[in-house]
Amino acid sequence: MTGNAASRVRGGPVPLAHPSDSLTHVELTHVEKRIENWIRFGRKAHEQILDRRRRIFSFRPGSVFAFVRWASNDFGTIISRIDIVRAVDPGEAYQTLPFVRPGGDILLEIDGWSTVEQVLRHIDAIQAIGIEPEDVSPDHWRHVHNRLTAGHLPRAYTADQHRAFLLRRRAEP
Repeated sequence: MTGNAASRVRGGPVPLAHPSDSLTHVELTHVEKRIENWIRFGRKAHEQILDRRRRIFSFRPGSVFAFVRWASNDFGTIISRIDIVRAVDPGEAYQTLPFVRPGGDILLEIDGWSTVEQVLRHIDAIQAIGIEPEDVSPDHWRHVHNRLTAGHLPRAYTADQHRAFLLRRRAEP
């Protein structure tokens, strides 16, 4: 099947990540009460609207973003998930993730609506102290993932932790 034919089969012309493209692309779909994919936080470099239900957000290497996926069928919810991902540099190793091209460094992956809600509240708490979630230490997102996966509450992210992270990042070569 040619590239154009493959695009038509998938539902439309979706740009593919090419080796010369250093951005990470996230395809978002919104079909009311069926499929709702959205970005909870992250600084997008580009947005492409495909149609009234689909768009693509693109992120620069090193950017951190939260990708939420929810879907249901006639019997109820079939997926509730949040992933916090760092966009990778071209040639850097990455993990694959549905709707994310080429993939990314997955810092947090949580399934199940009650746990996803905990992550969303944690993000709200970080914003409440004046810190943008995309600027939080990647290690903190890994901590949140590990604690929630083990059934424990994550520790709060503090302004002091954030200052220490920023100082460490500036000191790195």
